Amino acid sequence: MRGRRFDITALPGFSAIAIGVFVVLYAPIVTIVVYSFNASNSVAVWGGFSFRWYEIAWENTQVQDATIRSLVVAVSAALISTTLATMAALGTTRRGRFKGQTFIYVMINQPLMVPEIVTAVALLIFFATIKVATGYQGLGYLILAHSAFCIPFAYLPIRARLEGMDLTLEIAAADLYATPWQTFRRVTLPLMAPGVAAGAMLAFVISLDDVIITEFVKSAGQDTLPTYMLGQLRRAVTPEVNAISTALLVLTVMLLTAFFLLTRRRD
Repeated sequence: MRGRRFDITALPGFSAIAIGVFVVLYAPIVTIVVYSFNASNSVAVWGGFSFRWYEIAWENTQVQDATIRSLVVAVSAALISTTLATMAALGTTRRGRFKGQTFIYVMINQPLMVPEIVTAVALLIFFATIKVATGYQGLGYLILAHSAFCIPFAYLPIRARLEGMDLTLEIAAADLYATPWQTFRRVTLPLMAPGVAAGAMLAFVISLDDVIITEFVKSAGQDTLPTYMLGQLRRAVTPEVNAISTALLVLTVMLLTAFFLLTRRRD
């Protein structure tokens, strides 16, 4: 007789451990969301339900400036990193295997394997040298730093999409005398569009939420929303930070849900 199939969910204590893990992961997040509606000035004492801190955060000019700056950096970084990641994915998937292909994969995904603090220090030294040489102190450094860090995040879903695409349609287009550009524009790009969109959204979320690289690269007066919140936590903690955190959480969940819907396997 064949042995009974192993089922990890049947092990003693599995349900209790799973529930405990979910509580540890999500209880702090639920607490932040609940206390963002706290009418009290304290983050630990419940004073009734209110939208007061959302109104305060909405009218705070510093929050407005940091939010706009975060969106500018995140959108710019997502566009740049997705464009570069798309070209890299096309170059490494729409052809046969070649010498050095594994090395290229490793180099593209290197920021994922190296601790972010190391990448941040490297970017700090690199851009500090350019700042001294040029005197330019603008937001461009932050956009380039985020773009470099987000490339592997955009590359992975685009590459996965391309690897799942059959070359038959592209070969057929070439047989019908389509130029390489026509084949890419009318066949390859429409088929890979969900992967490109997913990569762009993932890059946007990573850039929007980044703190470490932003703290190292930004100049004075260039706080993004996460670094502004970090600065507020160092001074005085109010439920306004909870309200901003909840708004960021909702935006992130929406984008990640869209990412899941675009990348899930279709029948």
